[in-house]
Amino acid sequence: MTIKNNEYILAARSIGAKPAHIIRKHIIPNCISVIIITTALQIPSAIFTESFLSFIGMGVNAPMPSLGSLANSAREGLQTYPMQLVYPAVLIVLIVLAFNLLGDGLRDAFDPKLRSK
Repeated sequence: MTIKNNEYILAARSIGAKPAHIIRKHIIPNCISVIIITTALQIPSAIFTESFLSFIGMGVNAPMPSLGSLANSAREGLQTYPMQLVYPAVLIVLIVLAFNLLGDGLRDAFDPKLRSK
């Protein structure tokens, strides 16, 4: 909605551009970066939520593998095989960290407000 009120949209309307042309040439190219960044920053949250729900038993069913269900099943043998719990936990941390860094990098690359002049 904020892009719709920008001056270049008003200028395109004033020279007689059709709404489909304005959407295709002005609005979509300026929105796509925001959509990509938001998606990249929401993926770690979804992964962590799914892992947590699987850990407490409310996630995916038994035949489907999940890092949370692997960590939950490793709790039983924690005294004898502690690495069974460490591997899924470290993998969850690495995946979430990687997607957070990817999202931050995409935000830095696409956000025109952060670019130096």
